[in-house]
Amino acid sequence: MQARQMLAAAAGLVAFLALAGYALNAAFADTARNNLRERLKNYATSYAAGIDFTRDRSLYIREQPPDPRFDVPGSGLYLEVVMPEGQGNSMSAEGPLLPDNQGRLLAPRQEVFEGPLDMTQIDGSEGQVYRYGLGLVWGGDGDPASEFPYTIYVMEDSRALGAQLRLFRGALWFYLGGAGIILLLLQTLVLRWSLRPLRHVINELTHVQRGESERMSEHHPRELEPLTDSINALIDSERSHLERQRNTLADLAHSLKTPLAVLRTELDSGESEATLRQELDTQLKRMGNLVSYQLARAASGGHKLFSAAIPLESTAEEIVSGLEKVYAAKRVLCEFEIDEKACFHGEAGDLQELLGNLLENAFKWARSRVLLTAKPHLDGNRRSGLLLVVEDDGPGIAPDDIAKVLQRGVRGDERVQGHGIGLSIVQDLIKDYRGELQVGRSEELGGARFEVRLPPGL
Repeated sequence: MQARQMLAAAAGLVAFLALAGYALNAAFADTARNNLRERLKNYATSYAAGIDFTRDRSLYIREQPPDPRFDVPGSGLYLEVVMPEGQGNSMSAEGPLLPDNQGRLLAPRQEVFEGPLDMTQIDGSEGQVYRYGLGLVWGGDGDPASEFPYTIYVMEDSRALGAQLRLFRGALWFYLGGAGIILLLLQTLVLRWSLRPLRHVINELTHVQRGESERMSEHHPRELEPLTDSINALIDSERSHLERQRNTLADLAHSLKTPLAVLRTELDSGESEATLRQELDTQLKRMGNLVSYQLARAASGGHKLFSAAIPLESTAEEIVSGLEKVYAAKRVLCEFEIDEKACFHGEAGDLQELLGNLLENAFKWARSRVLLTAKPHLDGNRRSGLLLVVEDDGPGIAPDDIAKVLQRGVRGDERVQGHGIGLSIVQDLIKDYRGELQVGRSEELGGARFEVRLPPGL
């Protein structure tokens, strides 16, 4: 981009300087020619004031010439006076072969300026002259019959004007060339300065590509902000998509953990083949549903609005049945206080994830009791929400540790087996449904208390 800008600027500057040089040269040439014309005219009028004629109409010059070169043969400044019966020349015109002016009488007050005209120098070389002519009338002694016309021609060698033009052109192109170089250097500096923010953006993007930076900075010129904001949005979107994929795989692994544990418990319990087949069928169906649910959740990125109401009790019984087998050694008793009007308006898989992770966490930490409470959350004529509470009689969670245990990958006690993502899944689901999660201590059982409030009208 910088090279193209420099090439365009250089081409434009060269074209401008060329046109400017041509215009200045043409203007100076016209001015020089006009000055030459005025100078030759002054010579002609000066001679006219000092010219006299005898009775036989012979030329007689009374005064000294206006320029000494008129008295030097071949000096480059020549005079010819054309009369009806002949012509007279200055001393400088003796020797060179000047353009023929014989018989070229001009009308009174008529002026001509011509050139360059070919001539032969006094040394025989070819040359050129500029010629000015002025038509006049000799008044004689006042008798109109004695009046006669004559014409004064003043000529000057073109070499003087040519040398003047060459000197001007040399100086003109020298200064224009110097100005062009300075302007190109200035243009280079200005272009580099103006493109510095873009180079800064490129450098930042390179750092992002190499993994040296996480995103583009926020400080850029206003014209580049849409570009950098779009790049940052794309980076955030890609990272969010990657994080969601990782979370989905982790959530799927966590969801399959309980059915697999149930199957392992059944295999170790020595149950009959029919019982094992029935349990295997149940858990395989559950795992299939979990896989379908997680894949659908990853593809949709959210839950459907206006979903049908799902009763809680049957789902809770299915989850508790499996957990009782996994934690059979602890002999945990799970009690239900579920209002018959309490329903979950959302995806069945979301309800299984929500209840499953809350109840599994309670079974893991409980000593002997777990309490599940569910009530409708009413608000006028709107569709009811849901109040869901899971309590246990375990050690509970210290207030300072509540925020920590809700983070993905963090366990309340590193000595206890687990992945540390169950409660983070619960928190993500509740956010999707615009609900609230409160964690505290159970007044009834003394352990942890997880309270979920899903608002009405979703």
